[in-house]
Amino acid sequence: MSEDSGTLPRPMPTRIKICGITRPEDGRAAAEAGAHAIGLVFYRPSPRCVDRDTARAIVMALPPFVASIGLFVDAPAEEIRAVLAAVPLTALQFHGHESPPECACYGLPYLKAIRMVPGGDARAQAAAYAQAQAVLLDGYEDGRPGGTGRTFDWRTIPKDLPRPMVLAGGLDADNVQAAIRAARPWAVDVSGGVESAPGIKDEARMALFCQRVREAS
Repeated sequence: MSEDSGTLPRPMPTRIKICGITRPEDGRAAAEAGAHAIGLVFYRPSPRCVDRDTARAIVMALPPFVASIGLFVDAPAEEIRAVLAAVPLTALQFHGHESPPECACYGLPYLKAIRMVPGGDARAQAAAYAQAQAVLLDGYEDGRPGGTGRTFDWRTIPKDLPRPMVLAGGLDADNVQAAIRAARPWAVDVSGGVESAPGIKDEARMALFCQRVREAS
């Protein structure tokens, strides 16, 4: 209880990350909708992949206090360092088989994605990445490192994950409130659920998604 107000402290609102931004105007619209962070994909097979020049233009178009997260999948270290030399990223997000030392070697906070494989041990995987700022739980599809657009059974999330949890995987404005109630994540991460086409964000869908998250929080 707060000593000066006599009231219980308010819970922290659920943070919002909108991933797969490919245009500066989409980054600005995400921030205006209420996103706390945007994601930039540096994975060439993805339809949301951006080059360094585009990524820099997106980051430079963001208003203050909106984080920019670079997403990589088993990228060579020299490729990641080249991106960091050109793009002022706030943090990194790893979706491949990167080891804890590999994730931690760039001097930036990082998130490690964990695919929710049926029968897997998300708790043990999260514990292995003790230096991660958070773990991101994503839907599983064989042969795809993420961005599947698939939800998973939120009841399978361990209650005692050792790192803060970001919830991803098939989220949209229709299901995000149920996801927040079931999983109580620190943050939610959306991509395809707020798009009009792969890599093209829809301003109205982003606004509605962020509104629903605020309502659930």
